Amino acid sequence: MFASLDILPIDVILGVVVFWLVLGMSGLVLRNARQITQFIFPLGALGSLVLAIAALPGLSEVNIAILPLGLPDLPFHLRLDALSAFFLLLLGAASIGISLFSAGYFRHMKMVELGPLCLEYHLFLASMALVFLADDAYMFMVAWEAMALSSYFLVTTDHDQPEVRRAGFLYLLIAHVGAIAILMSFGVMHGGHGDYSFASMREANLSNFWASVAFFLALFGFGAKAGLLPVHVWLPEAHPAAPSPVSAMMSGIMLKTAIYGILRVSFDLLGTQLWWWGAFALALGLVTALFGVIFAAVQVDMKRLLAYSSIENIGIIMVGIGLTIIFHTSGKEALAALSLTAALYHAINHAFMKGLLFLGTGSILHATGERHLGKLGGLIHKMPKVALFMLIGSLALAGLPPLNGFVSEWLMLQAFLLSPGLPQPYINMLVPIAAAALALAAALAAFVMVKFYGVIFLGQPRDAGITAHDAGLWERIGMLCMVLGCIALGLFPTFVILHLDFVTNMLVQSSLGSSAVQSGWLLLTPIQAERASYGPLILMSIIVIGVLLTMLTVKRFYHGRLRRGPAWDCGFPEQSARMQDTAEGFGQPIRQIFEWFVGVVRKAPTPFDKHPHFHSEIHDRLWHLIYVPIKRANDMIGYQIGKLQHGRIHAYLLYSFVTLLALLAFVQ
Repeated sequence: MFASLDILPIDVILGVVVFWLVLGMSGLVLRNARQITQFIFPLGALGSLVLAIAALPGLSEVNIAILPLGLPDLPFHLRLDALSAFFLLLLGAASIGISLFSAGYFRHMKMVELGPLCLEYHLFLASMALVFLADDAYMFMVAWEAMALSSYFLVTTDHDQPEVRRAGFLYLLIAHVGAIAILMSFGVMHGGHGDYSFASMREANLSNFWASVAFFLALFGFGAKAGLLPVHVWLPEAHPAAPSPVSAMMSGIMLKTAIYGILRVSFDLLGTQLWWWGAFALALGLVTALFGVIFAAVQVDMKRLLAYSSIENIGIIMVGIGLTIIFHTSGKEALAALSLTAALYHAINHAFMKGLLFLGTGSILHATGERHLGKLGGLIHKMPKVALFMLIGSLALAGLPPLNGFVSEWLMLQAFLLSPGLPQPYINMLVPIAAAALALAAALAAFVMVKFYGVIFLGQPRDAGITAHDAGLWERIGMLCMVLGCIALGLFPTFVILHLDFVTNMLVQSSLGSSAVQSGWLLLTPIQAERASYGPLILMSIIVIGVLLTMLTVKRFYHGRLRRGPAWDCGFPEQSARMQDTAEGFGQPIRQIFEWFVGVVRKAPTPFDKHPHFHSEIHDRLWHLIYVPIKRANDMIGYQIGKLQHGRIHAYLLYSFVTLLALLAFVQ
């Protein structure tokens, strides 16, 4: 389409970036909240659609551009290749529904807050697009910092609340620590020669030692943005503090910028990989996934639960990247393509699944003013449309077929199960253990989603004082877009994999599409049809036919022979909503099994309390093991340094004189 107009896809994408920036500035100029929500945010969604369409040709062709900006000897370099095009496609497709939802979600905001939020929101979108396009370290870091700052201001939208300010500060601190590590990684890959463009880094011939230093610096830096352990602490704090569309954008899309960075450094900029990099990434991903899903199972806050679930899913993606490095360095190119395809597929799946659930929690929060699971319940009767959308998102995130979450997790397990003997004996021992851990994480994720959906929507309202109403039109349209994405990605995996082949061919010089469609587009066959195959459309047809036959049978043969009566009350007729299983009770088995791991702190009543109350809290042990000692050391160092400032002018002159002597001695 663009070729017929003699327009390069990268030019269209840059046009969308400029369009978003103009929309953001328009939010500051306009003085009518209705104009901003009803026009600017839908126009932003239109820009996302154009971005997704423009990214498709970029999967199969490379576009390069140089902007007359930046430093005198280092202008901004841009590059659109298969890897960046895939993540731009993810950004555009997922942000359509989020922007449409925002048109309804922010309609009640005060104008003094809505204008700056509109600017920050669209600057956030534009900066993420530039991160994916950057082809030099300078451009990348400028876009990366713009993304961090704009998202910080979005997180602190409700900055009048102290806990929101604390969450925003923690997020900004971890983001900048990660940015320093990324900058140091670029410095190592630069190698002291050439410029800081990615092209010169690709040509640098690093030794295994310096390549390993660059890899682990990048892993730490990008892991801080992705939420990998142990730099995950900002994520469960920032998501509950941010508005729900912002949480959807950060969890669904922004975390994938870190995945993009890890893939770009590991498979493109570094000319070599070592097998133990993959083993470390695999182990780190498994620990992160199990940590995230266990903590999600014991949460009672909707958004905090989804935040820990995001940590789990990022861990799963990291498992796929680690497997890819192991297979690629062992010469198993077909399996490397399989595991990389699974990781990329799960990345785009998570964007739609988690984006949908965060949008749904936003509707619930608007309708009820409550995000504590212990005060919700029975919302399926008052919010039936939101309940339907959230059911699809919960089933998808639980990994149930024929929705999209099942496809990527199934492909990941196939990569484990179909792996032959590897040259490293320790890896052969690790693979079955890792497969079992991944299966455990998937099972616990299903448990978490049953708790999440059941406590919120089923049963009776746990708080009679809470009123609710269904979502508005814009919110429903936005969630519907995310639902359609979950369904399409689940029912048509072969078409998705054929497009992912461009990325796998670029990174590991192998693809999955030829084997995936060898039995036709109805069946997905990762390696061989006799080993494993999956037909989502066939399964969907069986489910639909089974449901229709059941309904027809009941209506034809049992209609009129059924009677309704009250459920058995166990001999106690005075039942109330308080007798339902609570969110705490639902997660109690997990809490008991992993009591030490989740850091349960109980406060039990004494026999002399007039109003006895039992209370338990969940604490992140990594926070107390790592971050609390760092804070204490920082306070102690600051206190000691503070002694130098005591207001005596002759002491300050002495400091200056000693510093001058030291500099003179150093120069000589």
